[in-house]
Amino acid sequence: MKHVTVLIMGMLLLVLGVQGAIRLLADHDDAGLLGWLPGGFAAWLACYAVAAVAGALLAGWGGKKAKQGGRGR
Repeated sequence: MKHVTVLIMGMLLLVLGVQGAIRLLADHDDAGLLGWLPGGFAAWLACYAVAAVAGALLAGWGGKKAKQGGRGR
């Protein structure tokens, strides 16, 4: 069950990172959740990219472990 939770958390982080980056690329002034973070466009985009990559890695790891544990057959 904990691997499925990691999978879900990774997917949420991936979605938030990608949609934030797309919104930021479409409108450079709309930082979304990271509006409080100083540094401007480059810092916001880098944080969204890190969140997306971390989410993809977590989701991949959680999915692999959940399948090894007998779920998702």
